[in-house]
Amino acid sequence: MRTRRGATLSVIIPMHNEEAVLDVLFARLDEVLPKDVSVEIVCVDDGSRDGTAAALAARASADPRLRILLLARNFGQEAALTAGLEAASGDMLVLIDADLQDPPELIGEFIELWEQGYDVVYGIRADRSRDGFFKRSTAGMFYRVFNALSDVPIPADTGSFRLVDRKVVEALKDLPERTRFLRGLFTWVGFRQVGVPYVRPERAAGSTSYGLARMWRLAVDGLTSFTTAPLRIWTAVGLALGGLALLYAAYTVVKVLVHGREAPGWASLMVVMLFGFAVQMIAFGVLGEYVGRLYQEVKGRPIYLVREKIGFDR
Repeated sequence: MRTRRGATLSVIIPMHNEEAVLDVLFARLDEVLPKDVSVEIVCVDDGSRDGTAAALAARASADPRLRILLLARNFGQEAALTAGLEAASGDMLVLIDADLQDPPELIGEFIELWEQGYDVVYGIRADRSRDGFFKRSTAGMFYRVFNALSDVPIPADTGSFRLVDRKVVEALKDLPERTRFLRGLFTWVGFRQVGVPYVRPERAAGSTSYGLARMWRLAVDGLTSFTTAPLRIWTAVGLALGGLALLYAAYTVVKVLVHGREAPGWASLMVVMLFGFAVQMIAFGVLGEYVGRLYQEVKGRPIYLVREKIGFDR
């Protein structure tokens, strides 16, 4: 059985324009972080435009637990989490958002389950009533679609909030893809996993920078990273439409033989042509998403770039 005695805990927090919440965040962490393990707090500033980076640097000078990664620009949350995972040195690593919608009070329970032998302990958003109706409905739809299409289903209503063992992080480092969907990758690598339900509260302060466009991008990245079903679906659509075309052609031949030749209907012809054109454009769009990801992988650019490191020489 594992024991926390002598182990190191790394708390990884991606940040983007989170200056307003920093005081509340660190106050809560000071209250709940365990005293019987060595702790490091790795804050990844993902190209913030407010005073987040300066506030973190000032706080790091007085708190020896803090490690600060300042990224060269905004690379996105998945890249920031990847940077934190690669920089942290802990035996167990907790990923948590800065807005405190992931309650840090659960870290103690996560560690207890880690001691019982679980390699990944993830939070399940059992109550999302604080989220808006649109966000709740679209999130539920995403998980249903993803798990119906993907060969690697992921637990519904989960996010990045979790504890992972060091060997899980080492396994993730062997995965070279640039377009990353971490909650899917954590499931893909396997190991012993367990979920912990919690009530998702409102943000402690500030406002989210994760808008509809970013959520859509994350959903598309997740689907295209873990399944080729959209490509197969359009093959089926093409076969179905081809079958309908053959049936309509047979109907037209029989109608001409029975009733004689009639003048074509331009309105119906235009509807059919426009519908077929729209279907083709959607199919090309789906194909383009996969080709675009191949293009990104072939270029081999790094997932993120670090502008400055603070506190890692301690």
